Amino acid sequence: MLRFLLMRIASAIPVLAILSVVTFAIIQAPPGNYADYIRLQLINQGGASFAEADAQAKAYSVEHGLDKPVPLQYLNWIGGIITRGDFGHSLYYNKPVADVVGERLPRTLLLALVCHLLASVLGIGFGIWAATRQYSWIDSTLSAISFLGMTVPRFLMALIIVYLLVFQFNVSEIGSFLSPQFGGAPWSWAKFVDLVRHVWPVVAIATFGGLAYNMRVMRGNLLDTLNAQYVETARAKGLSGGAVVMRHAVPNALHPLVMYQGVVLPYMLTGEIETAIIFALPTVGPAIVGSMAVGDVYVTATFMMVLSATLIVGNIIADMLLVMLDPRVRQYAGS
Repeated sequence: MLRFLLMRIASAIPVLAILSVVTFAIIQAPPGNYADYIRLQLINQGGASFAEADAQAKAYSVEHGLDKPVPLQYLNWIGGIITRGDFGHSLYYNKPVADVVGERLPRTLLLALVCHLLASVLGIGFGIWAATRQYSWIDSTLSAISFLGMTVPRFLMALIIVYLLVFQFNVSEIGSFLSPQFGGAPWSWAKFVDLVRHVWPVVAIATFGGLAYNMRVMRGNLLDTLNAQYVETARAKGLSGGAVVMRHAVPNALHPLVMYQGVVLPYMLTGEIETAIIFALPTVGPAIVGSMAVGDVYVTATFMMVLSATLIVGNIIADMLLVMLDPRVRQYAGS
């Protein structure tokens, strides 16, 4: 098991290196950089002439290395990460990129994990419920819910909820995790309830898509498994219906969902990102969009690398779960 884990980690390193090159190249592909943003700001808001604004923009570009070729900028950025753990300096936020990421990433990951747990538990449970009541009104209702969850865009659901909250229920506290009175207060039950009251739309929307996928896959796989010969044999031995389903059918129907864990965290992160942008929450989503809009390349590249790393880590976790769950995979891993 340890050998298999080390091999997977070793194979992930070159993948992450390639992803860093591709990510940095894509971010730098559009024309312009943060110096151009400064030039526009000086002209439009500062009242400076083009010559004055251009001179200051060029000086800023030279000072921060934005005038260097893109390959050299990449080598400086990746070299700082490897040698000093330095992800660069955010041009827009005017502080280290690590501080920007450290402020937003933990709450984003926490929201994504909560959504993942809810989507997995509810989706698998509803999938079992639908499969064991095939063609009933319960199965039809859950299938319709699954269809909506997989087809309706999450940003559209977020816009609808924002409209209802603001214009129908007169909710004014949109775009924050807590009410002002709980900003610096110690954690308490009242503060937790206030947090839930602010983030439930994001959690609900991101969970809905994952729940729909889990439910659909679990229902289909369980229906196939229930028709397998070994399940018929278990029934013939006199086992109860619940024992046949939970002890024999469900564990074998879970394999595709275990494999899905390899991409579920990035999926939940993107779901959280879409809705967080609509709700303007201080998480990863608005930071990525804002940094891309102004050309803050190091913030954008670091966040993209974090998302890539979650995909790689998720796949390693899925492989390890399959090794523990399936003896055939375990035999292959040990060979």
